Amino acid sequence: MTVLDWIIGILLLISALVMIVTVLLQSSERTGLGAVSGAAETFFGKNKAKGMDAKLALLTKICAGVFIVLSIVMMFLD
Repeated sequence: MTVLDWIIGILLLISALVMIVTVLLQSSERTGLGAVSGAAETFFGKNKAKGMDAKLALLTKICAGVFIVLSIVMMFLD
């Protein structure tokens, strides 16, 4: 393995770990039985966390793109 293979492999591993963490940090879209009993969040209460969820979703998309590109590059290097 060359140095370039090691660097791409490490970047691939880092992007995979960041993608896993960002997906796990995102809030769930399910309301469950709380919607029936009226315990669901209101429209205004839900928008407060929207900023953080939007940032996590964007970071997840970026990491997924980096992961795909690095996987293709790694495939052509071998």
